[in-house]
Amino acid sequence: STTSIARYRVKPDCVEQFLTLIERHWSIMRGLDLITDREAEVFVGHERGTGRPLVFEIFEWSDEAAVDRAHTHPDVSEAWEAMGPLCEARDERGPFEFENLDRIDV
Repeated sequence: STTSIARYRVKPDCVEQFLTLIERHWSIMRGLDLITDREAEVFVGHERGTGRPLVFEIFEWSDEAAVDRAHTHPDVSEAWEAMGPLCEARDERGPFEFENLDRIDV
């Protein structure tokens, strides 16, 4: 399965509200069978150089078509739209970044 790693540049004073939305995001994605049963992985820290909040979210898509289904489902779109205003662009980088990667065994 494909693993997605999301980096969110969260505005100061918005971290708790953002984490509440992340929980809702997980619930929606799971309810729609878009992600696997893998345990939620969310990390909170501070961006090097700025000291401003960062949140990373790691999850596995249930199948290759799940990404497309997520982008067209209104409940997912609503969750993503609510997350956007709590994030900010920094140093010419956007408010969030997503990387889809394939896990390998080493």
